[in-house]
Amino acid sequence: MDSQLLSLLQLGDSNFPSGAFSHSFGLETYIQDESVHNKETFFDWIRIYLEKQLAYTDGLACRLTLEALMNQEVAEIWNLDRRLFVQNMPEETRQANRRIGERLVVIGIDLYSIPLLQDYLKKIRLNEAFGHPAIAFMIICNFLMIDRNQAILTFLYSTIATLVQNGVRGIPLGQTAGQRILLEIYPYLLKTVKKIEVLDLDDFGAVAPGIEIAQMRHEKLHVRLFMS
Repeated sequence: MDSQLLSLLQLGDSNFPSGAFSHSFGLETYIQDESVHNKETFFDWIRIYLEKQLAYTDGLACRLTLEALMNQEVAEIWNLDRRLFVQNMPEETRQANRRIGERLVVIGIDLYSIPLLQDYLKKIRLNEAFGHPAIAFMIICNFLMIDRNQAILTFLYSTIATLVQNGVRGIPLGQTAGQRILLEIYPYLLKTVKKIEVLDLDDFGAVAPGIEIAQMRHEKLHVRLFMS
């Protein structure tokens, strides 16, 4: 139990070197539009991002990956990897997930020597897979025998915590305001995990168009702090 908790704390740390801190996933577009400009507007954005995009993409992918692992359906994991890539319309966001995913695969191999991650990396290098952080994270959690809901919650929290730090830098906000946002998002994180448990495969990729458009527009911004 203690070793699993320590592993989750390490994997979910916003300083974990996956490269996620370089990406805002459309937040920077909202900041430059001045739609997000203080703690309140940032909280609204990050709640909507969690509930309307993350839940239906990475979050559901976490659950589907664990189910495929439980049923020993490895081919379904590669199918899920492809769907995550091709259903992601904004180019920058596709490439961001690809970079973060491959980096997480490499770190997972270095830390745990997981055979399935070694297969994943081989497929990525052969252009037979794209790489995605949700899949890599769940392969690691499954290897460490971490509880399903705890694994999904940790992935969501890690994603949100990184975006909060990026918002603190980009808006900018004080560090205390960022910590208040994290505290206030807790109930929404727990609710989202429950939501993911009852989503159907048909729900996969049903995201908010406004967020996707902001992610597409990001590459045309005149000044950028983040890669996406």
